[in-house]
Amino acid sequence: MARIFSGIQPSGELHIGNYLGAVKNWVALQATAESFFCIVDYHAIIAAYDPADLRIRRREMALGLLASGLDPQHTSVFVQSDVPEHTELAWIFNTVTPVGELERQTQFKDKSARQESVMAGLLNYPILQAADILLYRADTVPVGEDQVQHLELSRVIARRWNAQYAPDADYFPEPQPKLTPTRRIMGLDGQAKMSKSLNNTIGLMESPEEIWAKLRPAMTDPKRIKKTDPGTPEVCNIYHLHKAFSPPATVEHVAMQCSTAGWGCIDCKKVLAGSMETELVPIRSRAAELRARPAALDEALAAGAEKCRRVAKETMRGVRDRMGFD
Repeated sequence: MARIFSGIQPSGELHIGNYLGAVKNWVALQATAESFFCIVDYHAIIAAYDPADLRIRRREMALGLLASGLDPQHTSVFVQSDVPEHTELAWIFNTVTPVGELERQTQFKDKSARQESVMAGLLNYPILQAADILLYRADTVPVGEDQVQHLELSRVIARRWNAQYAPDADYFPEPQPKLTPTRRIMGLDGQAKMSKSLNNTIGLMESPEEIWAKLRPAMTDPKRIKKTDPGTPEVCNIYHLHKAFSPPATVEHVAMQCSTAGWGCIDCKKVLAGSMETELVPIRSRAAELRARPAALDEALAAGAEKCRRVAKETMRGVRDRMGFD
């Protein structure tokens, strides 16, 4: 059976960028293959953090994933640090990965250029990411466009390890990307990718009033100054959110009303708020149920980790045998 793996950093409450760019796709894929979805807390410690806050953010992320529709009966949802083989395999992959490959990674170049002192964890981040995927010998990884280069490195690492230690058989598959249908979610400022650090997000658990307070001033078509000006839907971030949340007929109507100045931007945003509420109400309801039954969340994460440890131990037995440790 095919295997799917993907991970998400424990940033706390899910926002619509996380949901549309990754989690909604995970929910659709979870029953199509043996799937593993990981809260990657080791990845979250490459920058300064508060341990108490990390515990809270990790739990909030788990709650958001289950509330969004990941079903422990069909998939394994777990926390990375509950499976120690992740870091063991990452160290092994360090021994077959040239530094030059890591220094060429776009995210490393971008982030290291903004830091006075660059931690080794930032450089080695893609190696741990490769270990996350290959530990489960996953052949498919749902990713956003910004992670495709890291996934290519995962294939390079699998190829190098196989050539050195399993030349007679491809022990590790070379994982292939499955790009999410909603490619890139821009923030409410319309200038950058949706990110909590940029304060341009909408949380899945926010109330209708809180969502409207953020949508009302959000960036639209920058050339549309007055309500009577015709707009260009394709350059409007609100229109692209309609394409993610609204039914096709509504999206078509929005495009017509915008391009003919039949609506003002506030009218368009009100319709979007209604479409978002239709999708978010069931998520908020499931989240409330999970908050009322915290043991259910604990049980789901424990069951996910237990299954993942079994798979991880099996993988590492093969790795150790081929490398001469057993």
